[in-house]
Amino acid sequence: MMQKRQPARAPVFAVAPMIDWTDRHCRYLHRQLSARARLFTEMVVDQAILHGERDRLLGFASQEHPVVLQIGGSDPQRLAEAAAIGEAFGYDEINLNVGCPSDRVQSGAFGACLMLTPDLVGRCVAAMRAAVSIPVTVKCRIGVDDQDPGPALDMLADHVVEAGADGIWVHARKAWLKGLSPKENREIPPLDYGRVLALKARMPEVFIGLNGGLGSVEAARPFLEHLDGVMLGRAAYGQPGDLLNVDPLYREAPRHDLHGVVAAMADYARDHIEAGGRLIHVTRHMTGLFTGRPGARRWRQMLSEGATRPGATADLILEAYACVEPTADAA
Repeated sequence: MMQKRQPARAPVFAVAPMIDWTDRHCRYLHRQLSARARLFTEMVVDQAILHGERDRLLGFASQEHPVVLQIGGSDPQRLAEAAAIGEAFGYDEINLNVGCPSDRVQSGAFGACLMLTPDLVGRCVAAMRAAVSIPVTVKCRIGVDDQDPGPALDMLADHVVEAGADGIWVHARKAWLKGLSPKENREIPPLDYGRVLALKARMPEVFIGLNGGLGSVEAARPFLEHLDGVMLGRAAYGQPGDLLNVDPLYREAPRHDLHGVVAAMADYARDHIEAGGRLIHVTRHMTGLFTGRPGARRWRQMLSEGATRPGATADLILEAYACVEPTADAA
């Protein structure tokens, strides 16, 4: 057995990896809102890392640290090579996806369907751990289809811990590989937080983090009394301003107020446009920043409609913010 390293320092608050959402621009925004949140990339398939445009797929800003590269795949050797490339790019951690239920992922024999082959997942983790010096973690479900979540999750956990995994993030729902869309798999299978708590009780020395159904930083907070980490997904994306509440969990003042966040993102968008990018690449992640506050509708409207226009500049962000500035930071 590979010598077990100490689990990541707890507690950890993370923003979940989300395909088509948590790109580098999204992560830059989230980092302005919290200095402490652990940020994840979208899942990147090992084959894409090995043969694709690596700078486009893996590039990120130094300000994003700590940032985790999530990889999809099921071949130990390819995953090891992809993990080593991720480490060379400067990522702080590598995470193996054992939870995505999409048809595309299933056709590649990875993601949630790997819950059915825990021995293979163990071999993948062992290969990745041998290839890198940074932590390697796993993100999984509590089971798939007709599996009993008790033995299914325990068996997977046993294999990956034996292989040297530095932690396990558990989406506390089953995934149904047939009959439910990825969206339905995030909503229909019932949540079973008790199953994740039971895994932690069974493996007190292992880092165990919880994902699934957590609607806000405040809703996630009680779980930090029992688990090593919590992870928000769609809630963090739809209402990113809530991430201002992460750093105070560590008795630290927020890194920025919303005024500072908007100013930083305008500067970032200006640099992105000067480098050949478009404003919409940045602002599409910002539309929910003022959700629930006076002026939020006008903010969304201006960004959604204006950022797609030819020649749109970063000044649009400041113009839209003028609609909410008098009340947003005081709310």
